[in-house]
Amino acid sequence: MDVKIIRSQRRKKTISAREVDGVIHLYLPAALSREDEFKYVQWAKKRFEARSRKKELRENNADAELEKRAQELNKRYFAGELSWTRISYTTEQNARTFGICNTRNRTIRVSDRLLKMPQFVHDYVVVHELAHLKVPRHGSDFWRLVNRYPKTERARGYLMAVGMSD
Repeated sequence: MDVKIIRSQRRKKTISAREVDGVIHLYLPAALSREDEFKYVQWAKKRFEARSRKKELRENNADAELEKRAQELNKRYFAGELSWTRISYTTEQNARTFGICNTRNRTIRVSDRLLKMPQFVHDYVVVHELAHLKVPRHGSDFWRLVNRYPKTERARGYLMAVGMSD
């Protein structure tokens, strides 16, 4: 996505961005350094790419598909005994995180980056997060549950390799 920089003498600290006809208009203070300008260009691109991915996820009904897949994995690896209030994709996780389980409110968020990875990796992350509903910490009981998924080691290796290349 192209970025048009619009500097203003009146702007002292605030930075804003909006999309106009497929171009990001990035409004910056006139005194902002070129180094900081580069950082804000990256920030704006990331923000609008995430917004676009969120829209695509909604249009493709991705959360409903994820819910369905989680139910299948729950039956296969946990005898259907787990329950959660919500499982959904997120576009807002850092580069090293692929899933997060909030054990208090029983919600799971999975990175949308997994949609570009092999199915066995995607399933591993879902199984991993589902296991947290039963065992919150990464202890031996937790790994015993996760290792019910037969491709755990392969998927972990894949994710480690992805992490090293980022």
